[in-house]
Amino acid sequence: ELNAIAPLTAWFNASPLKTQLDPSLIDTMTFEDEVWSVPFGANNTAVFYRPSLFQQAGIKTLPETWDDLRQAAQRLTQDTTGDGRTDQHGIFLSLGKGEWNVFVWLPFVYSAGGWLSREGQPDLVNEGAIAALTFAKALVQDGSAVLSPPERGFEVDSFLTGHAAMQITGPWTLAQMQGAGIDFDVFPLPRAQVSAAVLGGENFFLCTQDPAKREAAQQFFEYVLGADFQTEWAIQTGFLPVNLQVRQSQAYQDFLDQNPIVRVFLNQMESAQSRPTIPGYAQLSENFGRAIEATLLGEDPAEALAASQQRLNLIFGDRA
Repeated sequence: ELNAIAPLTAWFNASPLKTQLDPSLIDTMTFEDEVWSVPFGANNTAVFYRPSLFQQAGIKTLPETWDDLRQAAQRLTQDTTGDGRTDQHGIFLSLGKGEWNVFVWLPFVYSAGGWLSREGQPDLVNEGAIAALTFAKALVQDGSAVLSPPERGFEVDSFLTGHAAMQITGPWTLAQMQGAGIDFDVFPLPRAQVSAAVLGGENFFLCTQDPAKREAAQQFFEYVLGADFQTEWAIQTGFLPVNLQVRQSQAYQDFLDQNPIVRVFLNQMESAQSRPTIPGYAQLSENFGRAIEATLLGEDPAEALAASQQRLNLIFGDRA
């Protein structure tokens, strides 16, 4: 509406790189049939775990469902020193209302057949969203989850020290995990009804209408989507290449052979969905985040979602 960013539809449709882009990323780029951004790195989240702690707990099969995950978390929660206090929790959970927390918890909503919006409007109170937050609350009530400090759910200290046996995070932590010298591995996000993941990553926008600058930016976009940048960026950062040809290149396959954990995240791209692309997403995200936070702190999931939906109705009603 303010012409602050320029559409990229014509350039993208004419680019030979269009056919090389992972199609799951198109939703992150488009709004109302126009292309507005260019992704330069992709990711999603999965469950990192400590194999040695699984072995000590007698867990031989990796969790595939929510029930499996809950049972594993219970078995991994222990008083290892015999002082009557839990010093090893099954899973580290992200607490807060910020975007990271939405990114972590939204796959559970999608897995249960839920959503955050329908027809461009917030719609938080649905069975899938309630089921996801009910599951989150159950992990806390079981005593098998340790909550992060508010808005610090991306930190992995508890996992590195063994105070948490599992944590949901992404492939960008690979170097940190390896540098810590601990045992670790990854399994896909457990499912309720279907396998699900949420797309993460970063996109470039074109913030100029000047023809010369626009042309220069488009040349830069071609470079960013191309093989040289995508290969080096993915290998150095742990982010997933957005270019499908790069994923099959010998250089990247060699990287995967050395870092097989990354294949878990690549495989999840097949079921990955974007977050809602709607005007007012920031308010939608914040209020879903507030429902997450309230639930983890003890409120009823349906009531927390209803309270957030009521706030959103007021916000979006003013825009009608």
